[in-house]
Amino acid sequence: STCVLYLLLGSLVTKVKFEEKEKMGIAEGRGGRRGPENVWGSAATALACAAASAQIFPSMSNPVDASFLGIGYAIYVLGFVSALATKLSDTFASEIGKAYGKTTFLITTFERVKPGTEGAVSAEGTAAALFGGCLLPCYAYGIGLINSLPFVGIATVAAFLGTNAESVIGAVLQGKKGLEWITNEVVNFFNTVIGAGIAITLGMLV
Repeated sequence: STCVLYLLLGSLVTKVKFEEKEKMGIAEGRGGRRGPENVWGSAATALACAAASAQIFPSMSNPVDASFLGIGYAIYVLGFVSALATKLSDTFASEIGKAYGKTTFLITTFERVKPGTEGAVSAEGTAAALFGGCLLPCYAYGIGLINSLPFVGIATVAAFLGTNAESVIGAVLQGKKGLEWITNEVVNFFNTVIGAGIAITLGMLV
């Protein structure tokens, strides 16, 4: 159900002022619908965390404190939720920023740029990133997928930091000569790896 909510919220926020964004040439393609190429970039990290957690799924014969590659079940679940939360945070930041951002800056130089520019940030988009990043962790806590309240905060912070890291990557690397292989999907993959990595690291320290 967490994945379903992720897809639903991502689709809904993409539709915000969609016609205006389309006229500006900064709307998502396919009428805002994601294609197969979006799946691996957005969901590969979450899938890896889910697969790892499945190796140590708690049972009477395999208790919750068991580990796989030195990481416990609850931490992998935290990584799973954080990876999806990071991508949702990025989607909220991008779509709300393009729809409502009054002043847009390049995250690396603070130079004024047009909405939709790779690496561009705005106050509205940044606030949306924080809000969007907390939705899935709160939901996961509510249904018992995450059973630690501090993990909700960790996942939210990790999602927010991952989203800002994605903006830096986009500004520095995307669209540069010789780096044509760094597509949106590749950047999305880096985005979710960073978010999940931060969450797993912090979760192991708590």
